[in-house]
Amino acid sequence: MSYNHVTPTDAQMQELADFYTVFADVTRVKLLHCLLDGEKRVGDIAEAVGISQSATSHQLRFLKEKGVVGNRREGQSIYYRLIDDHIVLILAMGLEHVLEPGDEHILEKR
Repeated sequence: MSYNHVTPTDAQMQELADFYTVFADVTRVKLLHCLLDGEKRVGDIAEAVGISQSATSHQLRFLKEKGVVGNRREGQSIYYRLIDDHIVLILAMGLEHVLEPGDEHILEKR
């Protein structure tokens, strides 16, 4: 894997660290995973993930503030979507890393 190495500023490093807090909560990861196949209504997301609509809305609001999901209103419904393909790649790469052969010790600690 190649990487175009750029030396970020301290502010950019802090922004990156803040960004990764998005993935530090299993409920938020489940919500993001639910949105991988496209835009959904809050109620449908809540049902798919198995949490209350209130909790779903709270977490989606956090994800929107962090810039990883966007939303639109249609009548009484609010629809959420992943903001771009970077989030898809980060989720896919993270899951691939967790499921990598030889990493069983990581899963056993959970």
